[in-house]
Amino acid sequence: MEEYMLPCMSKKLFGIDCMGCGIQRAIALLLKGEFVEAFYMYPAIYTLLLFFLFAGISFIDKSRNYHKVIVAFGIITAILMVSSYFYKALYL
Repeated sequence: MEEYMLPCMSKKLFGIDCMGCGIQRAIALLLKGEFVEAFYMYPAIYTLLLFFLFAGISFIDKSRNYHKVIVAFGIITAILMVSSYFYKALYL
């Protein structure tokens, strides 16, 4: 499956990881059922999936307001992405 993944242009051009590096491999690990490994590969994977789930539900279900939930998951995801990026850059 890794031969079909898109390359990271930031890593190719500049030699540094971007904040999205690892998401494709994390999704592949999720599809294989390796949930803990997916978290270690990309810690924001679960909050990102919940963010997209609630964003999709908000388009379908117009009777409820999902704005606060979407914003909360967006903030949590952004914090996880930035903190894991700096952790990888500084300690790995």
